[in-house]
Amino acid sequence: MNTIGKKLLGIILLISLISKADEGMWLPQLLNAMNIKDMKKNGLKLTAEQIYSINKSSLKDAIVQFAGGCTAEVISEQGLILTNHHCGYSAIAYHSSVEKDYLTKGFWAMNKNEEVYTPNLNATIIQRIEDVTAKVLKGITLTCTEAKKDSIIKANIKAIEKEAVLGTQYESFVKPFFYGNDYYLFVVETFKDVRMVGAPPSAIGKFGGETDNWMWPRHNADFSVFRIYANKDNKPAEYSPDNVPYKPKNVIPISLKGYKQGDFTMVYGFPGRTQEYLSSYAVDMIMNESDPLKVSLREKRLNIMNVDMLQSDAVRIAYASKYAGIANYYKKWMGEMNGLKKYDAVTKKQLFEVKFTEAINNDPAKKEKYGNIFSQLQKTYSEYRVLNKQVDYYSECLMAIDAFNYARLYITLNNELKKKQKGLTNNYETTLLEHKKMGFFKNYNKPTDIKICEAMLTEYIKGVPSNSRPYILDSFIVANNNDAKKITEYLYSNTNFVDKEKAEIMLNDFEKYTQLYERDPVFYITNAIVKYYNTSVFPQFQYDEREINELQKLYVQGQKELFKDKKFYPDANSTLRVAYGKVNSYIPKDGVEYNYYTTLDGIMEKYVPNDEEFDVPEKLRDLYNKKDYGQYANKDGKLQVAFTASNHTTGGNSGSPVFNAKGQLIGTNFDRNWEGTMSDIMYNPNQCRNIVLDVRYTLFVIDKFAGAGYLLNEMKLVK
Repeated sequence: MNTIGKKLLGIILLISLISKADEGMWLPQLLNAMNIKDMKKNGLKLTAEQIYSINKSSLKDAIVQFAGGCTAEVISEQGLILTNHHCGYSAIAYHSSVEKDYLTKGFWAMNKNEEVYTPNLNATIIQRIEDVTAKVLKGITLTCTEAKKDSIIKANIKAIEKEAVLGTQYESFVKPFFYGNDYYLFVVETFKDVRMVGAPPSAIGKFGGETDNWMWPRHNADFSVFRIYANKDNKPAEYSPDNVPYKPKNVIPISLKGYKQGDFTMVYGFPGRTQEYLSSYAVDMIMNESDPLKVSLREKRLNIMNVDMLQSDAVRIAYASKYAGIANYYKKWMGEMNGLKKYDAVTKKQLFEVKFTEAINNDPAKKEKYGNIFSQLQKTYSEYRVLNKQVDYYSECLMAIDAFNYARLYITLNNELKKKQKGLTNNYETTLLEHKKMGFFKNYNKPTDIKICEAMLTEYIKGVPSNSRPYILDSFIVANNNDAKKITEYLYSNTNFVDKEKAEIMLNDFEKYTQLYERDPVFYITNAIVKYYNTSVFPQFQYDEREINELQKLYVQGQKELFKDKKFYPDANSTLRVAYGKVNSYIPKDGVEYNYYTTLDGIMEKYVPNDEEFDVPEKLRDLYNKKDYGQYANKDGKLQVAFTASNHTTGGNSGSPVFNAKGQLIGTNFDRNWEGTMSDIMYNPNQCRNIVLDVRYTLFVIDKFAGAGYLLNEMKLVK
């Protein structure tokens, strides 16, 4: 074999290593062309049209984007939907109080009249997906500037979206794929009346707490149940007592048969964001700079919050959802950076870049087109990583202080007021109304925020040099001898923004109190911070991001040209996707192998009486002692709780249905293993596993524990 042949063989071998059968988040309308043969080879019994169709009822009609950032599935003819406990957590917390502590005790509506409406909770169902790349890029020529291209693309997208839903109740949006090489239109139906039906107590839904989060083995019943309501014509409507349960086009059958090692699995949902085609420069920045900084800052906030939450039920309830959100990505980023290091991700990316370069060097035309990609990426990232650090300090440090974050909303409102006074906008009243609806003080504790402010200012002073700070903030820091405690005491002793009564007086008569809040030290400092970042950091940061995006667009285009035998899947961007794999165990480290499922026995092994994370409710202990598992146990008498599979998932897949080969529900996706969180950037087939709640344990909790077995009468159970 000649030298060129050896190089090409090396590239092909490398690509085969990167693109494993279980990797990928695939657009459902393209399954027939790209994946269905492979899926059937791995065990699938469905056709592509049964998974996605715009002419007939298909599984897509039972897949719901829940609350904008999770997935749910329709499991009854009466609009009942199943999602994760952590996806419904904000709704559960919204309805909770010290007197009605649904977070601790759980909530179950024993009939439809007891189901509770949650404001601003939406459920969205995809109607159709269409490739509109040619329409979006119409009018763009080789001589167009980048600004002209952007203008044409935005105008074309606006026209496409408008035309797609003209005269219907539907909504539409167009999203770019492969960094703008492709564009797809999504037509959706969004329901605004979504009511909470049931949620287990946190001791079951969050069993293991933050200790077990992102870990395996897992034993928590991470589920909650809601119902979609529509008007009498089965169309979306604002909340009304006259609304009726939604009648879906498709309902997912639920299997009671279980699964075994090696069984086919399919996840259908709305994965949030992945970055599989990044360069080595990006991975190095994420792994060695950005993730470590964000983890460190979040850890300090969590430690402060945890102490205060343990000392007060009121603070615990107020901060429960906030704490869970902060902790979730804190641990995710920790696992991601560790997984990338273990996988030697930067070296693997560099190896691929060498192979890519060798391939284009053998073709003068491709060398001319793609030859400068890596040198340009290296140059851009040398500046971008400095700005990225500043942005991380802004979002994870300064704006982690609730008083600053709340004042930022007043800044937005103040800007809208000034535009209104100049006759430039009519958004002021809408912005004011949205601000009033937020209920900031419902989830706020001043002593906790004071501690967080001092801790974050301490980190900011240590980590950000004087010449990279807003001038007013830096002057304030210097005047107080870099003493974060002294600065914090002054701010919180002289501000109205952390006093509920005073803040609401300002808000309710916003125009009258303009001078009062503009002179407020928290407003003054926050305004200086926002202005500095908006003028001195974000513009260049966003410019560099656009540069990187254009280079990535070219890089992906080059990969597609060079490696025509590879099936490329687009990065996740919160649009509907299918992932498939198999029920599978894994080996996290030398000498350790994890089984692919857990049981109720494991809950009792972890049980620690009165522990915040590992307590077990008395009724569940009684059911365990009696082995009263009903129809939900295995043939060996064990009640399985969760299992692992090799489906490629990410944030947004929380709540996604996990199907067997026949398209029956066997579980609800709720997490990934800690070692596999790196899959947002690089998929390691030996380590990346999604974690799934066994649907039989869900049904057991609903029926035997909660006594809400009437809900099962709505479901299609397959024995």
